[in-house]
Amino acid sequence: MATVATSVRGRRERRETSAVRAFRATPFTYGTLIVVAAILSTPLVFVGSIALSSDATVNANTFTIVPREFHWENFSRVFGTELPMGTFLINSVIISLFSVAGQVLSSGLVGYAFARLRAPGKSTMFLVVLATMMIPTQITMIPQFILFRDLGWVNTFLPLIVPNFSSNAFNIFLVRQFVSRLPSQLDEAAMVDGLGFFGIYRRIMFPMLRPVLIAIGIFTLTHTWGDFMGPLIYLNDESKMPLALGVQYITSTSQAMQAPPWNLVMVGSILLAVPMIVVYYLGQKYLYEMDISGGSAGVK
Repeated sequence: MATVATSVRGRRERRETSAVRAFRATPFTYGTLIVVAAILSTPLVFVGSIALSSDATVNANTFTIVPREFHWENFSRVFGTELPMGTFLINSVIISLFSVAGQVLSSGLVGYAFARLRAPGKSTMFLVVLATMMIPTQITMIPQFILFRDLGWVNTFLPLIVPNFSSNAFNIFLVRQFVSRLPSQLDEAAMVDGLGFFGIYRRIMFPMLRPVLIAIGIFTLTHTWGDFMGPLIYLNDESKMPLALGVQYITSTSQAMQAPPWNLVMVGSILLAVPMIVVYYLGQKYLYEMDISGGSAGVK
């Protein structure tokens, strides 16, 4: 038996070694990756080059991909324009954080209910929820505006925040698939101990759902942080506009027959992009752990 076990172990190790050897990178692989990375990063480098340009370069429209000037004061000048860029940034933070909180809370509860609760017509209702994913946003845009106008919510943050507390079909689907793969014995053992559905969700399911809920938070933050159409429709006062809309308004501060301050516009674009890059960098491990096919991330 020991000989057989040793032989099987040896064959397994040889297969693993050959698999590693098959995917071993070569100098050509690294060279190809460097070339592709350089091509994909060219727009970002160009944005940084414009952001560091002087006003004379902007007026002459003599931009270069590789920065030749380094006017770091542009990052402070953007807050000294006629527009309240600091207020725009704070508004974006408020809208994004409340939207993330609404999506995480509602998606977790609704997805858990579809996965665990027994109710007549639950499957049909879930299909209806999934069917809403096929409805284009443009179709519901006018009815939503009429509804929020009648509620008196126009020119407030409410139309941008409150709908997130109703979740959406995609996030509900993610949570439902994740929970449905978790062992049902966990719920049964908790019920024996006297916990109800809310207690089970709060004490058992919510900690296990951390990877998928963090992923939902990242998706929601990315969408709301860079959302342009929603604030454009519902907000009128400059003091309530988020950064995504405020960056566009920088182009309107230029005088007639004068080029917009593209260096300041690119600084605003960097302020929009950098927080999302940091968020993805910090949350990428949770995105990798979000294994909806088996739910294994929640029971590690």
